[in-house]
Amino acid sequence: MTLQLEQDHAIDHSPDSPDGVGVHRIGGRIGARVDGVRLSGDLDDAVVARIRKAILRNKVVVFRGQGHLDDEAHIAFAERLGTLTTAHPTVNTGSERIYTLTANKGMAANSWHTDVTFVDRVPAFSILRGVTIPPYGGNTVWANTVDAYDRLPDSLKALVENLWAVHTNAYDYADREQGAHDDDEVAVARRQEFRRTTYETAHPVVRVHPETGERALLLGHFVKQFVGLNQLESSTLFNLLQNRVTRLENTIRWTWQQGDVAIWDNRATQHYAVADFGEEPREVRRITVAGDVPLSVDGRRSEVLVGDASGFADIDALIS
Repeated sequence: MTLQLEQDHAIDHSPDSPDGVGVHRIGGRIGARVDGVRLSGDLDDAVVARIRKAILRNKVVVFRGQGHLDDEAHIAFAERLGTLTTAHPTVNTGSERIYTLTANKGMAANSWHTDVTFVDRVPAFSILRGVTIPPYGGNTVWANTVDAYDRLPDSLKALVENLWAVHTNAYDYADREQGAHDDDEVAVARRQEFRRTTYETAHPVVRVHPETGERALLLGHFVKQFVGLNQLESSTLFNLLQNRVTRLENTIRWTWQQGDVAIWDNRATQHYAVADFGEEPREVRRITVAGDVPLSVDGRRSEVLVGDASGFADIDALIS
């Protein structure tokens, strides 16, 4: 069953709603700020439903002033949005649910990606909490992959709707394009841990969103190659499509403050963490909500090529 989103944005974004929740657009194609909510595990069901609706419509929503959240409360709220995954398929974070990303010299996520697309069960939502925010830089940028698909010319839609891509954590397009910094021992160690277990999954380039019925481009820096195309052809087409996704008017850039929380629909976005904060410390903590296996426009599910991600997310109930 798909959710039909209302077209009258003024209704959903009124700051004078009866529950006191205000949803304010901050970008023309993506992004909203939600006011009047103190995130917790015991929020009223109607408020949780309103937050979920705001995420589905705006693709990413941000909350200011959530400094009361600790790890336990973060988890309790995230559980209101669905079944949680483990922290990460390969990285040992020291926590069952929370993936802590720390940096004081750039970061590993400074390239466009959708979270964990190298496994078959791509997460539905990511809930990211700002714990230590640098005095400058360290913004996060999100792009709307539904809008990117919608604005493709018909000729490109016909191509990509029948196209599949192999995603893997053993291949990082950003490394190939930017060059890996092998002199940075910390970065090398992180990459080695990230790739300690290999996963490969063939995903449709256009997936059908299970809740909204929208079509979205499923790409990002874990794409190794398009099925049936050679490396040169894959690289050329990848860049063409990625440039459509990341056009500035299709993005929103958020300047973090201490205690901010951002939630995005991982099935309809890509994001990029900007590494422009020098050697200032930065720490954010992420919890992810399990999502189903992507479905192509002709009804085929993504196919596992290498690896078993069942320990990352148990999604049998979602697939059935």
